[in-house]
Amino acid sequence: MSGVKARFKGAFGGFSLDVSFTAPAKGITGLSGPSGCGKTTILRCIAGLTRVADGYLAANGTVWQNGDQFVAPHKREIGYVFQEPRLFSHLSVLGNLHYGMHRAKTTAIGLEPIIDLMGIRPLLQRSPVSLSGGECQRIAIGRALLSQPRLLLMDEPLSALDRHSKNEILPYLESLPAALSIPIIYVSHDLTELERLADHLVVMAGGRVQASGPMAQLLTDLSLPLARLPESAAVLTVTVEQYDAPYDLSQCQIDGLPFFIPGLLGPTGTKRRVRVRASDVSLATRQPSATSVLNVLPVHILSAEIAGPGQMLVLLSLGGTGETRLLSSITRKSWDALELRPGMALFAQIKGMALADR
Repeated sequence: MSGVKARFKGAFGGFSLDVSFTAPAKGITGLSGPSGCGKTTILRCIAGLTRVADGYLAANGTVWQNGDQFVAPHKREIGYVFQEPRLFSHLSVLGNLHYGMHRAKTTAIGLEPIIDLMGIRPLLQRSPVSLSGGECQRIAIGRALLSQPRLLLMDEPLSALDRHSKNEILPYLESLPAALSIPIIYVSHDLTELERLADHLVVMAGGRVQASGPMAQLLTDLSLPLARLPESAAVLTVTVEQYDAPYDLSQCQIDGLPFFIPGLLGPTGTKRRVRVRASDVSLATRQPSATSVLNVLPVHILSAEIAGPGQMLVLLSLGGTGETRLLSSITRKSWDALELRPGMALFAQIKGMALADR
């Protein structure tokens, strides 16, 4: 069985944990939820640092816990990146990396590729005490990878960093799924961080799993609290087609439809994530003939719910396929005046968007 399958049930003082979820064999799975919901406890259970009697854990076919069967933490071939880098100050950066290699059983992930992947070659002879927070965390990730893990756990690795340091390290985190053929479980309470990095999401609340599935699907699920947040948004993946230099616009496409984004986003074929807020999507029953809005896309209404006093939250499928979804926040007055209803064909005007990877 590929991927990660986890089930843990136990009590920790006044806190009760009862979770079951699966994660894909590759890529980043985000664990999301408020502080105290059990995210870090789950990581500790996966790592074997916290043991529950009622538990099961398997990663890509290797069972580490099943009832009385319990593999000790140091035998689990798991890389763990904590909130703090926890580097050895008496060792150089290179010495810290070599320490990670000491417990490895194989050399599938080599030192040189990790140095290049994390962009740390200029730092190798320096002491950790002379590095920035972002640089230290990149070293900690490289050290964890050099232990040759079957599974990488990351517990809010950016929470101790300032905004500048976060922006410095995020591109390196984005590169991990393409470079590694292992599952990564990433804990964060920052939803925008997960929107940028994760493809799969596990939503936690009160020691329980509220939902688990593809990121794009859960963000637009009206039954979940994510869609009802003031900053609720859909995350779309677009493909760059060409750049219009005079207007500084990149023409992209999504599901065969044109989508314009300011700036040079990369060569043809580049894929970028775009965050579209529900509050930036307005609806029209006829295609506008004269509008300053560049992105006007055909949609169908899948469902709608009252989102507050005088407000409606509308779930839309792009082009009517149902695969790519948008959210629109409109007034109940507009809903009634336009006589909107599920199944209706409309045009969505996207007034603003932000690249999720910026």
